[in-house]
Amino acid sequence: MNRFVFADPNRCIGCRTCEVACVLSHSDDNSVTSIDPARFNPRLKLIKNAKVTTPVLCRQCEDAPCAQVCPNNAIVSEGNQIKVIQSRCIGCKTCAIACPYGAMTVVTDMVDNGVQNPLFSTKVPKAQALKCDLCSDNPTGPACVQVCPTSALQLIEAEDLTIINKKKREAAAESIAAVAAL
Repeated sequence: MNRFVFADPNRCIGCRTCEVACVLSHSDDNSVTSIDPARFNPRLKLIKNAKVTTPVLCRQCEDAPCAQVCPNNAIVSEGNQIKVIQSRCIGCKTCAIACPYGAMTVVTDMVDNGVQNPLFSTKVPKAQALKCDLCSDNPTGPACVQVCPTSALQLIEAEDLTIINKKKREAAAESIAAVAAL
C-alpha cells in the first residue's frame, strides 16, 4: 500500500501553515523571504467553505488514474508513492482531469531553453504537473505534517490504516450492541 497524508477536517483551522511549509520545503534556500508570490505553488491546496476547512493532497492511489492517462509516462509508481518525472511532463493537463481528488495541479514555470550558447540561452515557459511528493527529499517526512499546529495532518502507512479500520469496526460493533440491548 502506498503511504499518503491524511487531513482531518475536524482539526484543521485553515491557517495555511501547511501550504507555506510545502512551498519552503521545495524551494532552493528554504527561506520565507525568498518566496516569490507569483511562484507560490504548494503541492496541496487548502479548501475553505462554510462547513469545512481542510487541505486536499494526493492520495498516492494504488492504481493511480493520473498515471494511467499520462501520454508520456511522466507519472510513475515508485517506492510506495506516485511520482511525477518533470523531464517527461508536457503539461497536457490530462492528469489533473483524471485525478478524483483534484490534487493534481498544472503550473507554468520558467525553465532554461536548453541551448548551451550563452548568447541564445533564455528562460521559456513550461507547463508541468505538480502534486504532493511526500517531501521525498526530506528525511524527516512531509513538511506539512511536521508544522501543522493542530496535528490535522498525518502520514498514513499501511499499518496505520489497519489500526484505524479496526477501531472503526470495534466502534460500529459497540454501537450495534448498544442498540441491540435496547
